[in-house]
This record gives sequence, structure tokens and C-alpha cells, in this order.
Amino acid sequence: MLPIVELKDVRKSFANLEVLKGVSFEVNRGEVAAIIGQSGSGKSTALRCMDRLESIQGGSMMICGHRMEDADLDLKALRRDVGIVFQSYNLFPHLTVAENVMLAPRLVKGITRAQAREIAEAVIAKVGLHEKLESYPEQLSGGQQQRVAIARSLAMEPKLMLFDEVTSALDPQLTGEVLKVMEQLAAEGMTMILVTHEMGFARKVADRVIYMRDGKVHEMGTSDILRTPSSPELAAFIFEAAEH
Repeated sequence: MLPIVELKDVRKSFANLEVLKGVSFEVNRGEVAAIIGQSGSGKSTALRCMDRLESIQGGSMMICGHRMEDADLDLKALRRDVGIVFQSYNLFPHLTVAENVMLAPRLVKGITRAQAREIAEAVIAKVGLHEKLESYPEQLSGGQQQRVAIARSLAMEPKLMLFDEVTSALDPQLTGEVLKVMEQLAAEGMTMILVTHEMGFARKVADRVIYMRDGKVHEMGTSDILRTPSSPELAAFIFEAAEH
């Protein structure tokens, strides 16, 4: 089985600052991978490169069959296959929940309004917000807005979902709501890569944990590495995360 995500010696700099210093890992179809590490370790940059929001400067990266370093990469096809959810929800304030979710399938896939509405209702129900279809973002809590952002990505029926610290702006109760949706997606076999500081969640759902430090993969393995880390650096990071 070919991996759905494959990074080989990936490098990325911003001006003189090298952020990714030869990152390599693979994720198979149906797996959940959690990328953990201190701020500035390159986690979010690696994730952004997987959706070509940043381009890589060295190494190779294959995502859902798309070679990311190709100059003629079809971005529209890539975005159909890869959904990404950020810490900020980026919902359109003037559109209802249903309209926010319908927008991308209509623009990218060119489907009818009725078809888009059907998809929107299904994915909004999946994230537990069916009664909020006609609400506007300002009428929702942060946790509800984040669940709409997840539904918006799901509406594109992606092969891979990327989550970048999606709960870091939420209080514990709202975080729980969002993690529950992500846990359900994992149980249904969605391939997911999440940059997260939620160690308990990573322990529970991740098939693969990637600990990044100083722009490199420092330690990698199953979620067992969060219970019995091999390196003192990962042990210290886990201890620090538990203190917060």
C-alpha cells in the first residue's frame, strides 16, 4: 500500500531562517498522525506545505498522488483532495452556516445549488449543528464556528484532512466539542494529520506521533512514544505539556 502522504528530506526557509531542515515521514491511508513539538519547531509550516500554502525548497513531497514540487501542480485538484482547518475559523460573516459550507463545492466542483445544499445539510449534521443551518457565524460559539469550518472542509469529500492547532483558541468545554467531531472522523477512517498540543487526544486517536524539534523529526512512532519516550527531549516536552 502506497502512503497517502510522503515527505522526503523536505526543506523550507523564510529569508535566512531555515524552518524545515530535512523532514521525512509517511502517513498511510486511514491513519491519524499527530505532529507535536514546541512553538517554532516547524509543525505548522510542514502542514501548510502539504496544502501548497507554502512551497518547499528542497526534498520531495507527495500528497494524495500530487507531487508538490512540480511547477505545474494543479492546485484545484489538490484542494479537492486535501481539506485544511486552521485555528481561526475564517467563515464569511455575511453568509449563513449552510451558505458557508455550500460555497466551495459550488465554486470548485461546479455542482448545482440543490446538490450543494444536500451535501451541506449532511456534513453540518455530522458535526452536530443541524439546527444552526440558517444561523450566521456571529450567532455561534467559537467551538460551533470551528465545527462549521470542519464541515466546510468535509463538504469537498477530501481524501486527507489537515488540522492546524484547531482547538488552541477555545476553552476546555468547546475544545471537547471539536475533538469529539475529530474522533468520530478518525473512527470512520478519515486520513488526518493534526498539529496539536492536546496530548491526551493524540494518545487516544493517533496511529502515528511525529515529534518535531528545531525543524527536524526528532522522534516518531505509535502513540506509545507519548507514554514511554525514547529521548530526554520528548520526555521533557510531554512533562511540560502536562504541567499546562
